[in-house]
Amino acid sequence: MSRVFMKGCEAIAEAAVRAGCRFFAGYPITPQNEIPEYFSRRMPEVGGVFVQGESEVASVNMVYGAASAGVRAMTSSSSPGIALKSEGISYCAAARIPMVYANISRGGPGVGSIQPAQMDYFQATRASGNGGFQMMVFAPSTVQEAVDMTYAAFDYADRDRNPVLILADGVIGTMMEPVVLPGMKSEEEVAALKASKQGWACVGHKLDYAHRAWIQPGHWLTSDMQKANEDAAALYESWKKDVQVEEYRLEDAEVVLTAYGISARICKSAVELLRAQGVKAGLIRPITVHPFPYAAYDHIDYSKVKAVLDVEMSIPAQFVDDVAVAVKDRCLIETCLCSGGNIMSRDKVLAAVKKIMEGK
Repeated sequence: MSRVFMKGCEAIAEAAVRAGCRFFAGYPITPQNEIPEYFSRRMPEVGGVFVQGESEVASVNMVYGAASAGVRAMTSSSSPGIALKSEGISYCAAARIPMVYANISRGGPGVGSIQPAQMDYFQATRASGNGGFQMMVFAPSTVQEAVDMTYAAFDYADRDRNPVLILADGVIGTMMEPVVLPGMKSEEEVAALKASKQGWACVGHKLDYAHRAWIQPGHWLTSDMQKANEDAAALYESWKKDVQVEEYRLEDAEVVLTAYGISARICKSAVELLRAQGVKAGLIRPITVHPFPYAAYDHIDYSKVKAVLDVEMSIPAQFVDDVAVAVKDRCLIETCLCSGGNIMSRDKVLAAVKKIMEGK
């Protein structure tokens, strides 16, 4: 392992390479451009393939093809670009094709802005494409977490034969921090990863005629379609064991902040300052936003807490819907929101907590 100083987007790309990713296709869009730019330099060094497609639609379908052949493959984009890729991602989910993609999210809807935002929560956790498919969704709050999550995402994708999403934002993507990079998978390990998929991947002449691989994104018999949906639902249910969450200083909290990604990092700083000021604050930070850590909110002492404060860079709020399901009307839920490319500030969080404590 090596410790280096890297920008978030570049660190995500390097983590993917070290995880055995050998195919990347993408299309330029701010603020994720450093991901394909980095891959364009790095892939030739490891015998991989980089393609800048003619569009978002083309690039995600290139990933669909490469991953169907058993290669660890990835794409990335930002908000409106992810919307364009949603059809191809849905096809990967339908055909049970493992792939990883990153959304370095920005403001919206539409073209929106090129500034950071957290306005793709519903898109990531509810409707990334047609047909009700689901994915594991990781939300890093540091560049180090972005590295670790990306490295692990390929294993989850292969395990489940399903897309996995790294839901970052323009802050995480463009900030620079020291990170410890994981070890590089050897060429033998990369080859073994591909070979392990020969039961279903399209590897051409390596399979005899009687054992042809068949990538099937649709079913013509209603019974087959229902069986595929039931199998997918069972897979999604199994993810409960993979929930990841940080619970910070909840034991005596009278106000609990909850946030994900960069907003959670800001909230953690606010918790420390509030504690220094005599306010017993705590934090619940979902690390996986899907599956969502609903059970973590049962650990709040609702006999003490005045309110749960949802903090997110989205107007209207989205993350708060899952928070409300978790809290179950056991206490007041307030929101602290910003949007339009404005980044959440600690002062804004402190002001929101002050209003709660004053009963306003």
